[in-house]
Amino acid sequence: MPRIGILTDECDPGPALSQHFLAAFRHGLREQGWVEGQNILLEPRWAEGRVERFSALTAELVQLKVDRLFTPNTQATYAAQAATRTIPIVAIVGDPVGAGFVASLARTGGNITGLTPMTETSSKWLELLKEAVPTASRIAVLWDPGSQVSAVIWRELQDAATALGMTLHSLGVSSTAELEQVITGMTREGADALIVTLTMLTMTHRKRIVDVAAQQQLPALYGWREFVEAGGLMSYAPNLADLYRRAATYVDKILKGTKPADLPVERAMKFELVLNFKTAQALGVTFPPTLLILADEVIR
Repeated sequence: MPRIGILTDECDPGPALSQHFLAAFRHGLREQGWVEGQNILLEPRWAEGRVERFSALTAELVQLKVDRLFTPNTQATYAAQAATRTIPIVAIVGDPVGAGFVASLARTGGNITGLTPMTETSSKWLELLKEAVPTASRIAVLWDPGSQVSAVIWRELQDAATALGMTLHSLGVSSTAELEQVITGMTREGADALIVTLTMLTMTHRKRIVDVAAQQQLPALYGWREFVEAGGLMSYAPNLADLYRRAATYVDKILKGTKPADLPVERAMKFELVLNFKTAQALGVTFPPTLLILADEVIR
């Protein structure tokens, strides 16, 4: 049976969220006729939020002689790329071209292909936040200056803010210590709303970020729905579980003989606007009817 190595950052203190995404990947495999334990084997490895573990975990999977690697984040893909140029890698990464994983989205040119959630949604974030909180004009942005994808998003937000007459305040964080220091003082610069971009760091500490935003009565828009499920106000983003499911179709094609270099990288197709009605009430935010109509889900 073919053996698929999986490298995940394990975003949760427990395995619940990663298991949810892994279940979506398994579902995608079943849709293609692959059933774990019957005609395919999965070898998941958890980094437990520690990027430095990816190299050792990748080496372990290469030693096991896995047939394919699935790397659903940028750090894991870097480790896999460094470990092998022959084992096909299916990746979910924010900026595969900028990170040097593929030559272009249309012609990958190597042993890596997959999907990217990276789309120009930054202006949409500001528009949706403005619609939910019309008085918002100074927006704090929590992002990681060390992340290539996060840096691209920050530049896009700056351009969009200028066009909308809004002012941004940078909250750049690259470590847990920096994050704790920054989020406890989010309102010191007079910000009246918050945008949280998705990084490994923010996803890992999403509950803490959401709780502090609530304590400081700061309306916030988040880069993924998992923040809203944790109590955040609203999110607009690709459906990450859907990306995991679709990644399975790449694994299927490669197992059936297609070379990664012949498979273009796909952009996210399914986007979701998720609103938290209970959080809105606590913050004194009234979602307008137009926003409620657009919402894919309203958590009550």
